[in-house]
Amino acid sequence: MTEDDLHHLATLEKRLLWLSNWMIHNANHLREKDEHDVKVGGHQASCASMVSIMTALYFSALRPEDRVAVKPHASPVFHAMQYLMGNQSLENIRNFRALGGAQSYPSRTKDVDDVDFSTGSVGLGVAITAFASLIQDYVQAHGWAAGRPEGRMVALVGDAELDEGNIYECLQEGWKNDLRNTWWIIDYNRQSLDGVVREGLWQRVEGIFAAFGWRVVRVKYGVLQRAAFAEPGGEALRNWIDTCPNALYSALTFKGGAAWRQRLLDDLGDQGDVSALIERRSDAELNDLMNNLGGHCLRSLSETFAGVTDDRPTVFLAYTIKGWGTPLAGHKDNHAGLMTAAQMETLQTALAVPRGEEWEPLATVSDRPAFRAFLDRTPFFAKGPRRLTADAVASTGPVWLDEAVQSTQAAFGKILDRLAKSDSDLARRILTMSPDVTVSTGLSPWVNRRGLFARDPRSDTFKAENIPSSQKWVFSPEGQHLELGIAEMNLFLALGAAGLSHSLFGARLLPVGTVYDPFVCRGLDALNYACYQDARFMFAGTPSGVTLAPEGGAHQSIGTPLIGMSQDGLASFEPAFTDELSVIMDWGFDYMQRQDGNDPDPRTWLPDSAGGAVYLRLSTRPVEQVQGPRDDTFRRGVTDGGYWLRQPGPNAEVVIVYQGAVAPAAIEAAGRIGNDRRDIGVLAVTSADRLHAGWAAAGRARATGIATARSQIERLLEHIPPHCLLITVVDGHPATLSWIGGVHGHRVAALGVDRFGQSGSIGDLHRYFSIDADAIVSAASAMSSGRPLRLLAV
Repeated sequence: MTEDDLHHLATLEKRLLWLSNWMIHNANHLREKDEHDVKVGGHQASCASMVSIMTALYFSALRPEDRVAVKPHASPVFHAMQYLMGNQSLENIRNFRALGGAQSYPSRTKDVDDVDFSTGSVGLGVAITAFASLIQDYVQAHGWAAGRPEGRMVALVGDAELDEGNIYECLQEGWKNDLRNTWWIIDYNRQSLDGVVREGLWQRVEGIFAAFGWRVVRVKYGVLQRAAFAEPGGEALRNWIDTCPNALYSALTFKGGAAWRQRLLDDLGDQGDVSALIERRSDAELNDLMNNLGGHCLRSLSETFAGVTDDRPTVFLAYTIKGWGTPLAGHKDNHAGLMTAAQMETLQTALAVPRGEEWEPLATVSDRPAFRAFLDRTPFFAKGPRRLTADAVASTGPVWLDEAVQSTQAAFGKILDRLAKSDSDLARRILTMSPDVTVSTGLSPWVNRRGLFARDPRSDTFKAENIPSSQKWVFSPEGQHLELGIAEMNLFLALGAAGLSHSLFGARLLPVGTVYDPFVCRGLDALNYACYQDARFMFAGTPSGVTLAPEGGAHQSIGTPLIGMSQDGLASFEPAFTDELSVIMDWGFDYMQRQDGNDPDPRTWLPDSAGGAVYLRLSTRPVEQVQGPRDDTFRRGVTDGGYWLRQPGPNAEVVIVYQGAVAPAAIEAAGRIGNDRRDIGVLAVTSADRLHAGWAAAGRARATGIATARSQIERLLEHIPPHCLLITVVDGHPATLSWIGGVHGHRVAALGVDRFGQSGSIGDLHRYFSIDADAIVSAASAMSSGRPLRLLAV
């Protein structure tokens, strides 16, 4: 790092400090907005504490292959940096936090400026970098890196984010999987949203990270402070800084040079050398000295980053001041605080930004050609946008199974096993993972054939000792299963990282995960986060519902079908039969790879060309198979969300609409009701999610003048007589299907589960929760006679 480079970095640091704060000020105080709008916000103080770190990191340390998750509240600094580099528009930053403008927090899907990882739900953007590094190892080990060098996965971390539990779950998983090439840079400003962090946090941070094998690098003092420590009396000053409480340091920072002088003289007394050290400096110089923490010293940061050259995971504890360089510096209320117009004028004067040039990228730069040349040769930006692509992998077609009785969970495992036996490119690109429930969710056959992934081979001790075991698990670089600990957050973060492999590493992966269905809720924040980034993966929630009878309420799911319906970026299915599952998985592998725009299919009004992730809600209940023609009509019905298992006649009085493991009850009830009801129909719903999404989209299309728009569920029900009763039944919340009555205005009796489950047999629990054949028959009789539905006392 030359002196000229340091000079340019200092200029850039001031540019980013100004532009990020001006962007926020404009959004809150200058941009026209509705009189009823709430505060726009933007976290000026949090941006200021990160400016020096991001300047040194992006413009001296990073390379094009590195990937960064930016601390959410530093989003304006990121957008300002990209604006200077020509990757972000003036219009977008003028519209920061407005419709169509730069996003509040960095977003892969909604921002235009080359975001690597979306952030916003604190902690998740930190943890995903570790899983991205593991996926990079996987890609490298399988020979799919195409000569690209390994990159560092970097997270810019707010110190208050360290309260998030998923970070520590991630640390343990990284340790188990020999994590490499990961940097976490902690903005240690010692302030959180509501106050000042607990004293001694740095000791806990260092201890925890060291315990998991990370290198811990403290960046505490800047060059001014280190020079002062070398002066006579400097050791006493250093000791005072090291023992000063966080709250006091922040308060004195806010008050400024005179306050620093008074406090230091009061605490250190007239000690000759140390007093002389203080008195040699003006108030402004003393203020600069005490604010010169390592996280605001470009030379210290650049040299520290450059000094780490191996692949050991490293955490940098960078001491900073929240609000550094602004009138908000150090105040405990500054997290959500906004500078007033007067304070912004003070900052503008201090940074020498000319009036009328507030948005000018190089407003304060004296030698613009030299500065622009410095920017242009910055390695991280030298090759332009860094998003990669990968070719799609062709489908091999549905894997048909012919067992007469089968559960969807068992079928899932058998389909993967059949794929594992093949030598198809599709099978080679599948990467499975599970949070310590590999065996109990049906993945064992796949793992036995394809092995577990590890960078270094590990033998199967039981096999070596000649102990019989059905699990033939061998770890090797060629393995295709990632075994995780019992942490569902880690599962969805790993699926998210693997599901971005085509963009991050230029290698197509088809990630497939399994999790007990009720514990989807334990990983829901990470699932939402992965979908928000448009990560592509498939996961099976299994076993599901009260049909997992003996396990009791703790392992039985109720609301997960509604999660599948409400989660954007996720196509949710709950098949009853193996043929349905075969079609869905084949379709799903293709759907995970689509990225051809967002235009709706005029047949379904679903934006299938855009693709997405896939959720399979599966069951352990063996079901007698109903096998129809395996033709295109059947396949379309399955993937569109529903088809007629029994077509109703023109005078239908009752239609049973079911989803998932309650299929036998629906079929039995239809036979019984058909004895005294005319033209009964049975509608097999494979995806309430897709039926509802298509219906809603078609309705919006009609509202804009496309009168011909019709969805799958509208077509399925269009010939049902108005007087017909729809009985919906699902092993899940009844709202999953109850909305179907609104499609054409039919009456609905909605059966489902809306209470915690308990232990019992499948028959007992289906009776208890009124989702068995008797309940369906009773619903038909009660609704026809006007009597209330049969309720079972708890």
